[in-house]
Amino acid sequence: MADFGFGCMRLPLTDSKNLSSFDFPLIEKLFDTYLEHGFRYFDTAYVYHGGRGEEAVRKALVERNARSEFELATKLPLRTFKDLDELKQIFDKQLENCGVAYFDYYLLHNVGTNVWARMKQHNVIGFAIEKKAEGKIKKLGISFHDKPELFDEILSEYAEKIDFVQLQVNYADMETEGVQARECLEIAAKYNLPVTVMEPVKGGTLAKIPAEAEKLLRGKCPNATPASLALRFAASQKGVTRVLSGMNSMEQLEDNLKTFENFEPVTEEETKTLFRAAEIINSQTAVKCTGCGYCTEGCPKGIAIPKIFALYNSISRLTGSFSSEHTYYTNLVLQTALASSCIKCGKCEQACPQHLEIRTLLEDCVEKLENGNVILAPFLEKLKRNG
Repeated sequence: MADFGFGCMRLPLTDSKNLSSFDFPLIEKLFDTYLEHGFRYFDTAYVYHGGRGEEAVRKALVERNARSEFELATKLPLRTFKDLDELKQIFDKQLENCGVAYFDYYLLHNVGTNVWARMKQHNVIGFAIEKKAEGKIKKLGISFHDKPELFDEILSEYAEKIDFVQLQVNYADMETEGVQARECLEIAAKYNLPVTVMEPVKGGTLAKIPAEAEKLLRGKCPNATPASLALRFAASQKGVTRVLSGMNSMEQLEDNLKTFENFEPVTEEETKTLFRAAEIINSQTAVKCTGCGYCTEGCPKGIAIPKIFALYNSISRLTGSFSSEHTYYTNLVLQTALASSCIKCGKCEQACPQHLEIRTLLEDCVEKLENGNVILAPFLEKLKRNG
């Protein structure tokens, strides 16, 4: 049976517009309950919550529990590093952020086309191996969001130097062009590397699925939630040793604990049903965004890209009036920025783990959410003047 890890990319907040407004009473309750049920693994990263995620984990977990009672994973950011000296400084800062002397698990973050050449140029893996030799890393891994061909190339060089890989695996992405989870799992198995799964519920999109897909799942699995089926699917895949889930409510945590404390692998019939549901979900999802938010970090205009895509996806599933989405969009851009304010710099696409053509997709969002939006119209000129 695969282990169950607590993903800390989307911790609960008191203000959704402020990524560092952590709801510590709730976070501590979630962490405590998770630990009380015998689970130990917490996954964070240097870039989570606008660079404050590691500090939040320190306060809610590390400072309140003995070091032997939990396992901590974090990740080295590689997207914009200048040189090895900068990475050394970041690593030391991460130890300070988390309040620990070592990391149980440490990952090279989001290894892909955008960083692969520079990783080799600066011998990043050699740096990580040195830290492991010093006892500051217990197990070393990579997280990966890219094509299987590149994954195979990377592991052909690194497989003997790392202990595990972290992959996006869920029943909706086994064959999708941007992810190809099935093939990536096969490549990991080829190199005998255990897999930790991220995005098993695809940023929550497999917890709240189209009505047609939910009806299908309810008919075959009446006592299971869509989220629990997604987790069971991910945990049932060959080579998977751990499944991460981000939980920001007690209801979500309790459902997930129930799934893993009484774990049952998905049956062949359940798998067929999930794949039929995936066809429905994928056919009604215009933008395959998981809401990770990496695209927003360097956006010079401050466009709330994942939130705009979520509204666009809502429209793609509906017919008739879009007034609700137009209202939500208007309220959103009055606090952030219009989709049409995009200057096509491409920073968002360089950061996107799903390799979405964000600039083009934002143009589609403008067409659906801005053009003809009578609720937005009174504010439009002022917003455009403000950039």
